[in-house]
Amino acid sequence: MSQTGQGVLPSQTIETMLASGEITVSQPVFDGQVQPASLDLRLGTKAYRVRASFLAGHGNKVEDRLREFKMHEVDLSNGAVLEKGCVYVVPLMEGLNLPADVNAVANAKSSTGRVDLFTRCITDNGIEFDRIEAGYTGPLYAEISPRSFSILVRPGMRLNQIRFRKGQSVLTDEWLQVLHDDIGLVNGPAQIDQGLGFSVDLAMPNNLVGYRAKPHTGLIDLDLIDHYDPDEYWEPVYAEKGRIILDPGAFYILVSREAVHIPPNCAAEMAPYLAMVGEFRVHYAGFFDPGFGNAGAGGKGSRGVLEVRCHEAPFALEHGQSVGRLVYEYMAEVPDVLYGADLKSNYQGQGLKLSKHFKTPKG
Repeated sequence: MSQTGQGVLPSQTIETMLASGEITVSQPVFDGQVQPASLDLRLGTKAYRVRASFLAGHGNKVEDRLREFKMHEVDLSNGAVLEKGCVYVVPLMEGLNLPADVNAVANAKSSTGRVDLFTRCITDNGIEFDRIEAGYTGPLYAEISPRSFSILVRPGMRLNQIRFRKGQSVLTDEWLQVLHDDIGLVNGPAQIDQGLGFSVDLAMPNNLVGYRAKPHTGLIDLDLIDHYDPDEYWEPVYAEKGRIILDPGAFYILVSREAVHIPPNCAAEMAPYLAMVGEFRVHYAGFFDPGFGNAGAGGKGSRGVLEVRCHEAPFALEHGQSVGRLVYEYMAEVPDVLYGADLKSNYQGQGLKLSKHFKTPKG
């Protein structure tokens, strides 16, 4: 499966890109900001409250579009609250000066998705969220919309991450099957169809299968780890006969039935399943780094946490129902550091788990 330098660029190449100015920074890089297959992006010093989400579009700069859409400016220097239900645009500390053969894709970090913080990356001339064309030169911005909880943010906080690619990187279904036969990508039969499918686990001990965000809560300071009482923000979800009913507009934390393994020479991205399977969305926050769930990195597979929001009508979700897929990609090289082995992780070997901001639920 060698790609001869093509694929997702690893940590050591990202370090080189920072040193050469292909990635620009307004402040020195933080320790731990470079991940095995991605770079964390940091909030700048101000946010703009906007009246609508937007893309810059061909021939337009985000800065110019902000003049049309901004309602007011928020200084983040001493911390500021981004309110639930509002939309903000924040200039990031990182910018890009990409080579002509390198493109990029951004995504929310895992902890960001688990507090239902909807965030996407936008760029000058951009016609898609989170997708950055090869050769892009310019600033980066985060669009942030807290959905379930208001949040307290400060400059330097890392809500998004960016991954860089050169050439073809996605594994075909044929290669996925070969890889599964060789090392076992999941703990059981692999559902392979345009990626590795996964399903929801609604048959857990005591029938506790997830958590649902409460509608009226206090804010969350994203700098506080293992701090908040989950009972103040979440209510437990119990299955009946292997089924739960999703309420429209409600946000749920569930878990995949499969334990996933990402080998050191691959990375993966969670993608939504076909809409025809049901009127709900699995929030595809975060990348799966090389080493995720690797037995040699401290786990025998790690289950994927699912951030689920139901649309339009109540929906009956059944145990084992397909809800998403992992798109596996080649690494251009094996990273110098691996998830969960060389790099401290809050989620290696995880099961059903809230974000790192919450204490472990009782019982």
